[in-house]
Amino acid sequence: MVHLLRRYFPFLLILVAALSAVWAVSLGTLPPAEFVFNNGTEVKTIDPAKATGVPEGRVINALYEGLLRSVPDGEPDELGRTPTKPKPVAMADAYNVSDDGTVYTFHIRESAKWSNGDPVTAVDFAWSWMRFLHPETASEYNYQLFYAKNASKFASVDLQEGDPVEIEMKDRPVAGQMFPRGTVQRGKLISLIQPHTDQDHAGEAGQGHGGGGTSGVAIFVVEFQEGDNSTTAAFTTQRIENEEIKSLVKSYQGEYDLTDLKSVEHVLFDFEHVGIRAISRNEFEVELNSPTPYFPELVAFYPLHPVHRASLEEHGDREFTKPGKIVGNGPFLLRERRIRDRLRLVKNDTYWNAENVHLNSVDVLAIQSETTSLNMYLNGQLDWDTKPPNTLIPLLKERDDFVSTPFLACYFYRVNTSKPPLDNPLVRKALNMAIDKQTIVDSIVKGGQVPARSFVPPGMNGYQSAYCGEYDVEQAKLLLAEAGYPNGKGLPTIEILYNTADSHRDIAEVIQQDWKKNLGVDVSLRNLEWGTFLDTLRIGDYMVSRSGWIGDYADPNTFLDMFVTDGPNNQTKWSNAFYDEGIEKAKYESDPVDRMAIFKEMEQTLMDEQPIIPIYFYVSLNMVNTRVKGFTANLQDVHPLHLLSIPSAGAEE
Repeated sequence: MVHLLRRYFPFLLILVAALSAVWAVSLGTLPPAEFVFNNGTEVKTIDPAKATGVPEGRVINALYEGLLRSVPDGEPDELGRTPTKPKPVAMADAYNVSDDGTVYTFHIRESAKWSNGDPVTAVDFAWSWMRFLHPETASEYNYQLFYAKNASKFASVDLQEGDPVEIEMKDRPVAGQMFPRGTVQRGKLISLIQPHTDQDHAGEAGQGHGGGGTSGVAIFVVEFQEGDNSTTAAFTTQRIENEEIKSLVKSYQGEYDLTDLKSVEHVLFDFEHVGIRAISRNEFEVELNSPTPYFPELVAFYPLHPVHRASLEEHGDREFTKPGKIVGNGPFLLRERRIRDRLRLVKNDTYWNAENVHLNSVDVLAIQSETTSLNMYLNGQLDWDTKPPNTLIPLLKERDDFVSTPFLACYFYRVNTSKPPLDNPLVRKALNMAIDKQTIVDSIVKGGQVPARSFVPPGMNGYQSAYCGEYDVEQAKLLLAEAGYPNGKGLPTIEILYNTADSHRDIAEVIQQDWKKNLGVDVSLRNLEWGTFLDTLRIGDYMVSRSGWIGDYADPNTFLDMFVTDGPNNQTKWSNAFYDEGIEKAKYESDPVDRMAIFKEMEQTLMDEQPIIPIYFYVSLNMVNTRVKGFTANLQDVHPLHLLSIPSAGAEE
């Protein structure tokens, strides 16, 4: 169990105790865990394909494991940050890259097992990545795999005549459950019939991104080849009784035999033609569209961790991650989950490297109050506090258990560009220039953060960030007047949305005051708990929203590709064709200098249009019991639980 730290600052304890009472935890019949940390909020999901947040990532990386792991490796830099590198110290024990950099072959270690004893195979990865990309899964991170050949065509249902397709029939074994899938037939799309489409020029299905796909009104005419013989059949993802479908049948019956039109679940690009395949039990191959130097970093990212197919198909995707049902392949198992309390993780004895996992049990707490969390840490109830209160950072900095360093992350505000008056870039730029970011850094967050004049943080080798302007009230007023709102007259109340946390509230209050004082803008505040906040952001029910982004790898692309049109993590409704083309062009640019120049131009476009308002660049803020070993400051502030250790319970400090 956690041991009390001997050296407290008495006055600090008194101050924190005055701010918050100790969180009432209920261990019940649970014995004390060896290691306890606060994750900051209730995790929304621990399904790798559907999670998006840092709290979720910490847990998923403990329960599941991908082909590679990003682990500290190398000597610390001048700021004390140890580099992290994706290495084959995970399900893969080796991988090879083709001479042209487009084909990766991963060798899955023989000792890799699921927690129920089943072997982990290349087929597990192929199936899991298919599920991750499937439009019905609607993963917000699926674009991370669009570097694989034809992956985006499968995920976004970007079909063209002549494409190989797979048709899932309406015969799923479990009604309302995506997996197991219904019967899948494979053929070639020879015609796509849509309303108001000239069939002589109909080349693309144009069915949208992120899961819209085959839900559109369309008839797919597919050719099936059986030896020397071929047959055709017609399919739709709509009900046959749909009036638009009936109209299409009437209009095109003369060109095609539509008398036996069938309603199906999906018509997708055939996954067998996507560059993701199991070539043997232990050999997994990925073919990319072009060389992607940071692809190993993506492979190590938690959305690409595999899930256990049999358990998911047995329990369904809403139940398979629950205690007693979850089957993982990571260093820990989920023993118990108590909502608004804790997750209890225990060591997974079937894990390939179990002998080097030193913690037998871990409690993951969901405390939203930063002052409560710190008080628990100082009272010995936590070994790791992931976010101490900003107001106490100046005092905590003097302690030897305070771990802080700059890392690749930006705190920013998303702006919903579909909501007037925020649809006007002049208004958005005025709001940006009216925020005193230096005061936020100096008086609110207080941890050595740097005011953000761009979105991409410093620390990317060879990259010089763009510029979004300084704090300039007079210029902000001119921009607002140019937009038609002199001194804020005529502007409706602007609402700032944030997820529940003391620091987010404090920052929102400062910005509320800045916009009122500097621009005459009335501002209201709304806070929601984490899960509801994410849902609200996703459906666009906000005006301005608190956000943060941690780089998944050390390349500008991890920040900039978020904001392409209809990108799952865009969530601002902003769209710019020039920006989209530039981000796509950078994917194929082999010259590193030219590639960085493209990124800078695209970031400048983002800053000029201002669908986001950068506030500051993060520094990590961690309180870590000095007895904890293996906690290493790094550029991504990632601290895998299986690398941590703590002396046995009998030891005294």
